[in-house]
Amino acid sequence: MSLFGDGLEAAVQKAFTRPAPKSAPAQMRYLVRQLKSTKAVAQMLRISQRTVERYVKDQIRRPRPELAARLEREVKKRWQPQIRARARKRAATTDGIVIDTQARIGYTAPVGTTDDARVRHLTVALPPQYAARLFDAQQAGATDQQLQQIAAAALKEVYFQDGGRRAGSLEEVRFTDIEHLEFEL
Repeated sequence: MSLFGDGLEAAVQKAFTRPAPKSAPAQMRYLVRQLKSTKAVAQMLRISQRTVERYVKDQIRRPRPELAARLEREVKKRWQPQIRARARKRAATTDGIVIDTQARIGYTAPVGTTDDARVRHLTVALPPQYAARLFDAQQAGATDQQLQQIAAAALKEVYFQDGGRRAGSLEEVRFTDIEHLEFEL
């Protein structure tokens, strides 16, 4: 998966009010309830329908590691959709989003300024319009590079230009070599 997409998804998952099912049979029963058939679950997980039925009846308890990872990913993708939507809406309209990153960040500026990229550790609260842009792009299927460009534009305005109070001639922010990235709603 992608660094930015997974980071945004993890931030939204922190808003969950109940934990997702942990055991494989419980996860399988949840997916069967969501997709309304064992056949649909079997096709999604790339296993046989009979295997799904055996998990639902608790005849099998421990999946192989790759199936366990797919199962957990699919459950978390569908878990508490209303809570997920409410958290995204709140971040996009009122609260904004906090980005915590350690990366090589530089910028393009007029001659005579120090614009060398260097590793910086930043924790910046981004306004709601940037949270909305990030979530909208993620929903539209944006690539990690596109999400990175949106985050760079947000850092340019909020961190470097301080909302227009300084560095007005700053042209572009380069956001590369990401060592750590985390979002918080």
